[in-house]
Amino acid sequence: MTTAPSTVRPADRHGPALPAAEGVARVHATLDEVGSAEVVGPVTGRDIAEVDRAIARMQALKLRMVSSADRSQVASASGMSGTAAWLAVHTRSGGPEAAGAVGLAAALEDSLPATREALAAGELSTAHASVIAGTVERLPETLTEEERARVETSLVRQARRLDPPKLRRAARRALEAAERSAEEVDRHEDAELRDEEARAETRVRLTMHDNRDGTVSGHFTVPTVAGAMLRKLVQEIASPRRTRSDASGGAAGAADVADVADVADAGVDRTESAPRATGAGADSSESVLIACDAGERSPGPAATTSASRRLEHVDWAHRHGMAFVELLEHLPADRLHGKVAATVVVTVGLEALRAGLGAASLDTGQQISAAQARRLACNAGVLPAILGGASLPLDLGRTARFFSETQHVALATVYDECAAEGCDRPYSWCDLHHEDPWAQGGRTDFHLAVPLCGWHHRRVHDAKYRFAIDEIDGRKVVTFRRRC
Repeated sequence: MTTAPSTVRPADRHGPALPAAEGVARVHATLDEVGSAEVVGPVTGRDIAEVDRAIARMQALKLRMVSSADRSQVASASGMSGTAAWLAVHTRSGGPEAAGAVGLAAALEDSLPATREALAAGELSTAHASVIAGTVERLPETLTEEERARVETSLVRQARRLDPPKLRRAARRALEAAERSAEEVDRHEDAELRDEEARAETRVRLTMHDNRDGTVSGHFTVPTVAGAMLRKLVQEIASPRRTRSDASGGAAGAADVADVADVADAGVDRTESAPRATGAGADSSESVLIACDAGERSPGPAATTSASRRLEHVDWAHRHGMAFVELLEHLPADRLHGKVAATVVVTVGLEALRAGLGAASLDTGQQISAAQARRLACNAGVLPAILGGASLPLDLGRTARFFSETQHVALATVYDECAAEGCDRPYSWCDLHHEDPWAQGGRTDFHLAVPLCGWHHRRVHDAKYRFAIDEIDGRKVVTFRRRC
């Protein structure tokens, strides 16, 4: 039996149909023309964004073709069990990935017109589209079609400025777009988090394999809050700020990296935040830097640039692995019945904590249910930051040069990353920079603290860069521009 060639139409469903094979051939011809071309001149962020948009548009075309193949049951002609199996064979992808693509293609075709058009225009990615599809699918059945459309439109609008993980977090409160009551929004968010936590428990796994070469490999899957605890511990041990000779012996093999960190940091005024202990010992580089600030000579820009360049080439996977080794070697085996050693700051509204209903935020960026927060507060090393409860003294004015530990902890309820635009280095690695320089009369007040990782803190004090500090949704955002 001869089948007619498949066709595709533009995303707006207007205009003449184009044979899919011909359309893809045109794309390949264009790629053949530009694929071997030399990249000339400086590459801008807009250039990369346009390439990414083109990839998203091709993904949209692929999903439309998958949807067409599913409707016409092409898999049956090959004797395959379904479209997912057929797609897995022809794209050399795994079964779960192919099944997800088939499901997304069907959802886009059947019930997500705004998402389909935005994807076809390259305004969002397939990862964004998957978040939107899953969210709409789990909406309460009581919503009308008009309300569902408003929710989808709102999510598409947010997807244009949020990455997929942040969109997933925002999507838990999707009922706000349907103008439902605050209580109903809270209940839906709580249900989403509880379902997610229940699914997480069923997926918990730990596998280990002896490689018989002196190493053991493994793979684990744990719930978000447990992963947050592990991440904070490992990052704190591996942090460049940590001393290379702490009381516990330090991470083996990491001394050379610590040397680089000390040299890289030595020429920078890091006195914006108070010297404080990290890991198992105090940060010796802080005391060196304070001495520099008091008038001692610091390394010249050439030494700092060289050290920074070396730091960029650190094998962070290896360093995190060494930190994990140190963590395992120093587990208090005789106290395993006690509290968890990680300190994770959980921010939750007072009423939500009392009722056990709603969402709580971790200082590592994830969310858990309020009920989970209540459980953790009973038996884990969790520091609760309860909004609506008693306040802490967070403004120190001119009485203190350095930001306090209380201010550091309090800011963890606002930030989970460096405040520099586009930086994903964790908050636990950051210094607190004075928005109004203390030396020029600035105050050590909570609302003037700007968390910056070591790299961006150096850029603030680098005369080769201009920077601007804006406040967006209650958070400081620092943008940099190199001076001409």
